Amino acid sequence: MNKKMILFLSVLALGLLSACGNANNNTHLSGHEADNKQGDAQQHASSQGGHNMSQSMVSDNVKALFTFAPTTVKANEQTELTIQINGKDGKPVNEFNLNHEKLLHLIVVNHDLSFFNHIHPEYKGSGKFTISTSFPAGGDYKLFADFIPTNGSSTTLSERIQVEGKSGDHAAIAADAKLVKETDGKEIELALSSTKPKEEVTLTFNIRDALTKKGVNNLQPYLGAVGHVVILSADAEQYIHVHPIDEKSTGPQAQFATSFPNSGIYKLWAQFQHNNKVITVPFVVDIK
Repeated sequence: MNKKMILFLSVLALGLLSACGNANNNTHLSGHEADNKQGDAQQHASSQGGHNMSQSMVSDNVKALFTFAPTTVKANEQTELTIQINGKDGKPVNEFNLNHEKLLHLIVVNHDLSFFNHIHPEYKGSGKFTISTSFPAGGDYKLFADFIPTNGSSTTLSERIQVEGKSGDHAAIAADAKLVKETDGKEIELALSSTKPKEEVTLTFNIRDALTKKGVNNLQPYLGAVGHVVILSADAEQYIHVHPIDEKSTGPQAQFATSFPNSGIYKLWAQFQHNNKVITVPFVVDIK
């Protein structure tokens, strides 16, 4: 083989090696950029509008472990749920701030958001909360633990679970044609100041007696306020827990300020208390 041919093959080999190295570098860079973009998106979701939203069961500073006893959860059977809150170092978070009279709010929904439960596990110390609860049917559920670690920020961590047993009928999540509902002898009407995403929106609830249509002006405080509103996107990936503008209001009007992170269908549950009974009323809205 002559010298010119040897020189040509050497240059060709170096070029191929260089190209392979650049391809690997580009692949690694693209993956790193994707991770950063995903992290930025989750951080934006968590801070959007100053309200709690949940993307996963781990945040930057704390994590939650949801366990059941017995470990197999069955429909219509009592089970003890334990929520263990640990710091990023793996050690238990020992102190929590009261958040509307409770250290932890637990929201439970099923796969099509037809079931909603707002309960409050008891704190046992060393980051451990427990509660005995049950699920009305088999299928997929999602749990949201909403709390504030002392010297930390408002945090919501979630977990999906599977409950054994016959599943309930699946109901499509569709926007309500009319935002007026009747429940527990009350007629509750909802008005939104805007239905566009990423805009501040005021949710105004008017609570009336279902028979007389007179406004109910003697609502009792529920968890230290006139009411509470929980909002979930249709896929239960976006969570917003909203508190009232005027916590000391007694009705007939209760207003809440929030924002919706994206376009789409959202279901919300408003909760009020009257005559020592908690009233829960759901609405489904289309944000576009």
